[in-house]
Amino acid sequence: MIPFAVRHLYAELPQRLNSRAETVDRLYELLDFVRARVREGSEESECWRRREVFVLSSICCNHFAHKEFDVCFSLIREVLDSDPTDPVLISKLGYIQLQTGDLDGAKASFLRVEGLKKGESVEFENLIGRNKALEFVVAKDYVSAVREYEKCIERDPGDVIALNNKALCLMYLRDLSDSIKLLEGALERVPTAAVNETVVVNLCSMYELAYVNHGEIKKSLSNWIARVAPDDFDSSCTRI
Repeated sequence: MIPFAVRHLYAELPQRLNSRAETVDRLYELLDFVRARVREGSEESECWRRREVFVLSSICCNHFAHKEFDVCFSLIREVLDSDPTDPVLISKLGYIQLQTGDLDGAKASFLRVEGLKKGESVEFENLIGRNKALEFVVAKDYVSAVREYEKCIERDPGDVIALNNKALCLMYLRDLSDSIKLLEGALERVPTAAVNETVVVNLCSMYELAYVNHGEIKKSLSNWIARVAPDDFDSSCTRI
């Protein structure tokens, strides 16, 4: 049998070649395949259930990235039916609710995550912290959001989501210098995690706002990225 990882890679590849529709079709086909294995009720059915949640999450992320929120709602709730105590999935539901302006619903989802009490792990504490920070961001209370992100970074200096979002909040507070330093520092300290398109796009946007000679600075960044980034990194995000 073809390994599941290869099947998932086969589904995701077309999007890298600007064929998003084909990726979506293949992901739904993969979902049907996985569900067929779940229905067989074999000894590996639990493994296939986890894969079902994984594929559903992949599909949801794809729709979310293209602002197809109604589909996201349907998929997230479908996943939560099978695993109603997954804090990451509940948080994703909250993110979608924020995007659609349902602030009360998002707050309820984030409180639900806090109530799960999944131990004292740094990962779980930071998930809660980032959720709180997002509420502050939506309220345009960037100072409080920065404070929450700093707590996350203290617990885990490699939390790239917190680092990136803190930098954005600093930018909104018109502190471009510190926001640039923060992202540059993240790239130097944790390049394997921080070298992703979102962080690089944000850093390049900050360069464009802060410097007249941003073209040269972005070129230097691009040259550095070429040495450390994986082969599938989209270098066009530097906008040179």
